[in-house]
Amino acid sequence: MQDFRRLAVWQKSHRLTLDIYHATKDFPPDERFALTQDLRSAARSIPTNIAEGCGRTRPSMRHFLQIALGSASEVEYHLFLARELGVAEPGVCDRLSGQTAEIKRMLAGLIARLRAADRPPRPPVAESSY
Repeated sequence: MQDFRRLAVWQKSHRLTLDIYHATKDFPPDERFALTQDLRSAARSIPTNIAEGCGRTRPSMRHFLQIALGSASEVEYHLFLARELGVAEPGVCDRLSGQTAEIKRMLAGLIARLRAADRPPRPPVAESSY
């Protein structure tokens, strides 16, 4: 078990969530219970699942990190949709998408490191005598 607040990926995903809340304040009122809520929920899910995973065993942590990765992909799509619908400034969407892509890379790397740490060590290769 570790303090999730020390993980750089949690810190960045928390910052992304705050940035998305600020950006969606300007979305049209008719999107309040649709795109705004979906985008905020998906963004919140990233640091939430990282935090929950940190309170679990390593195999469970990987599972929660994978959920966070899926939520990050959901954020990417919602940002794309917001841009296509014209409810968000393209520059804002690009900046938030860049943050999301970085978080996805960090999550994938952390998942890979945890997976590698769980593999049993390989037996040493016997040297051949030539």
